[in-house]
Amino acid sequence: MAPFPGSGLAKGLAVTLRTMTRKTVTEQYPDAQPELAPRTRGVIGLFEENCTVCMLCARECPDWCIYIDSHKETVPPAAPGGRERSRNVLDRFAIDFALCMYCGICIEVCPFDALFWSPEFEYAETDIHELTHERDKLREWMWTVPAPPALDPAAEEPKEVAAARKTAEKLAAAARAESAEPPAAAPGAAGSEGGDA
Repeated sequence: MAPFPGSGLAKGLAVTLRTMTRKTVTEQYPDAQPELAPRTRGVIGLFEENCTVCMLCARECPDWCIYIDSHKETVPPAAPGGRERSRNVLDRFAIDFALCMYCGICIEVCPFDALFWSPEFEYAETDIHELTHERDKLREWMWTVPAPPALDPAAEEPKEVAAARKTAEKLAAAARAESAEPPAAAPGAAGSEGGDA
């Protein structure tokens, strides 16, 4: 049996009337900030103290959007008779977010945990040249990086932590054993007591 004429229109109007009475789900950005997922990839924050200018992040970046400049400084010897050493000092660390494709390779390859994902996403500019952010801005974003998630209580203990714990337990047991032993009597102490009596 064929539907009566105008049934499609009636169904469409019924859907419209149903949704008109419901509360809207549109987020009123920027008045209301969105709820971001914990692992949101916003921008990259730089923890400058951990950076050793190894250049791994810049070399591995597929877009070549990381710019690093550095110079070498001579460090005096730590002890007399030692030799001087040289170390790299960071002069410039910049990321061009107009080129960045947010792949996260730079964060994964950093061996010293100097780069982190920040959920910050409000960094739009009117000029594309202003999307190259220097290390001061990257450091500001570092303080918006969320704390890492808690470890799984059922996870296996890391080898380094287990080794350190076993060493600490051995040292504590040795210290307890030392304090539990009675002090040894000095030789000849008993004979001198008997001679005085």
